[in-house]
Amino acid sequence: MKSLFHFAFNVTDLDEARRFYGGVLGCSEGRSSASWVDFDFFGHQLSLHLGPPFKTERTGHVGDILVPMPHFGLVLGLDDWQAMADRLSAAQTPFVLAPQLRFAGQPGEQWTMFFCDPFGNPLEIKGFRSLDALYAA
Repeated sequence: MKSLFHFAFNVTDLDEARRFYGGVLGCSEGRSSASWVDFDFFGHQLSLHLGPPFKTERTGHVGDILVPMPHFGLVLGLDDWQAMADRLSAAQTPFVLAPQLRFAGQPGEQWTMFFCDPFGNPLEIKGFRSLDALYAA
């Protein structure tokens, strides 16, 4: 069964959301109104609504770094992950956790990066040589 993920959350400025999600991340804009805008988030639907962003805390352990929880993101093939890291770096996006390799040589070897959108909503982007390794134990 093929299914798509839908995630709706708050932002404080739709124009800034368009610049970040559309411009920096390269997501196509879908429907919108004066109070929300949809984006094609790499095949999944994000609905960004005007309102106060959700509260996050740096309680998630990623190695020696505490990352924001909750967070959401993507799992990409390694070439697409590197292109995204380059795109974010070119846009001077501040990283919570800079692009790096985790679990080298182990099951689940992955590249990861954490950053926040302009409203403080945290995202993680993971990269794998093969998406078959996503659930490797």
